[in-house]
Amino acid sequence: MGWQPTQDGLDQILLLLRQSQSTDIQTQNHVQQRLEDLNQFREFNNYLVFVLTKMKTEDEHTRSLSGLILKNNIKGRYAQLPRDVIDYVKSEALTCIGDPSQLIRATVGILVTSIVVQGELAHWPDLFDILMEKMDSEDPFECEGSFSILQKVCEDSAEMLDSEQFRRPLNLLIPKFLHYFNHNSSKIRSYALSCINNFIMNRTQVLMSYVDVFIDGLFKLAADTDCQVRQNVCKAFVLLVEIRMDRLIPHIHHIIEFMLMSTQDNDINVALDACEFWLTLAEQPICKEVLTPHLQRLIPILMQKMKYSDLDIALLKGDVEDDEMIPDREEDIKPRFYRSKTHSQHRMESDGDIQPNGGVSGTDGDDDESDDDDDDCDGGNSEWNLRKCSAAALDLLANVFHVDLLPVVLHILNETLFHNDWVTKEAAVLALGAIAEGCMLGIIQHLPKLIPYLITCLSEKKAMVRSITCWTLSRYSHWVVQQNHESYLKPLMTELLKRILDTNKRVQEAACSAFATLEEEAGTDLVPYLEFILKTLVHAFGKYQHKNLLILYDAIGTLADSVGHNLNKPEYIELLMPPLIQKWNSLNDYDKDLFPLLECFSSVATALQTGFLPYCKPVFNRCLSLVEQTLKFQVENNEQYDQSNKDFLIVALDVLSGLAEGLGEHMTPLIAPSNIMVLLYQCIKDPMPEVRQSSFALLGELTKASFVYVDPCVHEFIPVLAQNLKPEYISVCNNATWAIGEIAVKYKQQMQNYIPMILPQLISNLSQPDTPKTLLENTAITIGRLGFVCPKEVAPFLQQFIRPWCSSLRNIRDNEEKDSAFRGICSMISVNPSGVVQDFIYFCDAIASWNNPKPDLKNMFYEILHGVKNQVGEESWRAFSDQFPQILKDRLISQYGI
Repeated sequence: MGWQPTQDGLDQILLLLRQSQSTDIQTQNHVQQRLEDLNQFREFNNYLVFVLTKMKTEDEHTRSLSGLILKNNIKGRYAQLPRDVIDYVKSEALTCIGDPSQLIRATVGILVTSIVVQGELAHWPDLFDILMEKMDSEDPFECEGSFSILQKVCEDSAEMLDSEQFRRPLNLLIPKFLHYFNHNSSKIRSYALSCINNFIMNRTQVLMSYVDVFIDGLFKLAADTDCQVRQNVCKAFVLLVEIRMDRLIPHIHHIIEFMLMSTQDNDINVALDACEFWLTLAEQPICKEVLTPHLQRLIPILMQKMKYSDLDIALLKGDVEDDEMIPDREEDIKPRFYRSKTHSQHRMESDGDIQPNGGVSGTDGDDDESDDDDDDCDGGNSEWNLRKCSAAALDLLANVFHVDLLPVVLHILNETLFHNDWVTKEAAVLALGAIAEGCMLGIIQHLPKLIPYLITCLSEKKAMVRSITCWTLSRYSHWVVQQNHESYLKPLMTELLKRILDTNKRVQEAACSAFATLEEEAGTDLVPYLEFILKTLVHAFGKYQHKNLLILYDAIGTLADSVGHNLNKPEYIELLMPPLIQKWNSLNDYDKDLFPLLECFSSVATALQTGFLPYCKPVFNRCLSLVEQTLKFQVENNEQYDQSNKDFLIVALDVLSGLAEGLGEHMTPLIAPSNIMVLLYQCIKDPMPEVRQSSFALLGELTKASFVYVDPCVHEFIPVLAQNLKPEYISVCNNATWAIGEIAVKYKQQMQNYIPMILPQLISNLSQPDTPKTLLENTAITIGRLGFVCPKEVAPFLQQFIRPWCSSLRNIRDNEEKDSAFRGICSMISVNPSGVVQDFIYFCDAIASWNNPKPDLKNMFYEILHGVKNQVGEESWRAFSDQFPQILKDRLISQYGI
């Protein structure tokens, strides 16, 4: 007969299940404790599956709850469950596949999937035989139940189904799913298609062999009356565009027609999945060719779908105008994860010089760091929706079609941008922002009229129009700062600052974010307006609720980064520091709001330099305390704690870096009585890359500010730095490389013992074709600095790195780091002149990249250039210099007379 429950045991379980549906907190706590106790009994899970599958007269919610508790037990305690219990649960669950209750069938599906995910397929060879048999059942509940299980298993365990270890059940399932595309039940058709969709991304072999049959099936289902089926058809085509575009090309115009229609579907889910198609297609090389004939129809549809629906407005409380006094709910505030800083060089603006290898010099930016922050074009709503998808599609298509897109968009904007209906106008402003990047060349001619108009829209009556206008103007801020400031920058800045003090929280947020973007673009152009800006930002401290306060910190930090030491004036410090210190004093060491505030402090301390001295001691001590507490907690808890605890450590290290960078030698009185070097040594060995990244940045800054305290520790620090030079984590490697360069300049000839440990990996990093620019530049600087202090040790390797060294440093601005690196290369050339001969044209080009080298450095360049010319003779030099691009020839003649 098998296992049987006792009545008393059943009664206890049923009472507990009923109690668990109570809303009373005390009852919930009691239930939770009882569940923990019952999990000590080996047969508890037998009771749970018995209630789910056998007690058909019980309320379906009670039965389902029993199955969900069982699922959680399997997920959390699978390894401890006896084999006979697992086998009993499996056999009983499958008896309930065809339960008349849809809720119970769904629960069984979740339960079976949770068992499969644990790797139970090895002990369940007949599972798919049973499911396929039930798929063919004339009982519609059994058919639906088996598909419900299969859909969840396909979603969670796709790789297992195509594994030789489990006899590749997918080989039988794929043809079966395709067959069910013709089933008379729309639910089964939807299930069958949903199952297959899980295998497209992996290019599963059996599916690829049926791909043409699959596509034919999709065309038949495209006209399905069921919206769930049509939604899954859209999902399938979106995936196939990415994976098997070659098979879609013969049908592409029919597919585009279907997607044009589906993007306008009355069912919002169908429309959203169809809209994803345009995002995916825009990233395909063939996009422009296949989509050009359809642009006149597609763009109006996308722009129409960018309008807020009535439901959107209700959910976003779009009719609420003045809400600044309403406190934020904690659940509306996104968790913040701190990103540690990376040291980078300042690059020159591209001058279009032709490099010796025929390339064009440029400033591609840091390609080792990607920006994770999405532009918020939806009023603070983080949920992906049709409006956002349509705007993103228009943005991507603008980057494909560029000016070819403009006639269609501008025609619509002429009718909508000045519309009386605020919803229509708001969507038009959004569209104008979406095309900013891709269509900039074509739209520039219209900006002298559009920007002033948008600035007037910042005063619109509707908050949601004011909000989106902030975002759109931020997309054009690069153009604005290049124009006459009285005409554009000043009016824009003035109105954005008014919006920062708006009575609507959504507008405050959008204005703060937009102003931060403007700060980055304008840089020191904002200096004349600093008092006005600071008064506004400080005023906002008194107005803002919790969420926007965090964004305000970011705007202040960005301002400090942008104007730098120009902030170091008594009148600015008196404005800015009191509210920041007040917030600082009001937060305890474990408050998550400390992250953005400390991040802000890091930027402010760096900018204020000695102006931060009155505030530095409590900030230094608190940051050091945070580091010490976190490290202690790490030891006590065997490193088992979450990311946010590490964030306290990382952000504290970065603030200490900011202090060291800003205060320089004034840090010495703070360092002297502290244990900062002991703590830093622990941090540079931390297993978490972000901690090491920030630790190396701090080490470099302390080396510059107060080397007397780093000096005794160099023998301990250098081997750890050397271990982190492999570019597994680019930013960690970057900061370690930079710190070594800073130590080298101070440690001088004593670095010679570490050259064999460091130099080979640096040369390797410099020679890799895919090394990001920031790392290339810092690596070249550090090699140059090592050559500066130890020329005899580094010079023999000159020929291995001279070409990429010169190419890496030709695009950075004149500064102290570049100066010491070039002195190093000159010293190495004097030791090993033959090492540069083969690539001397690159050295000439690198020299020409200097605008104003110091006189003695310029003299070094002069002597090397004329020394080579004299050595090879006038005729050979002329033949050699004839290879130079004209701009290089001109610079060498004007600067060095050669």
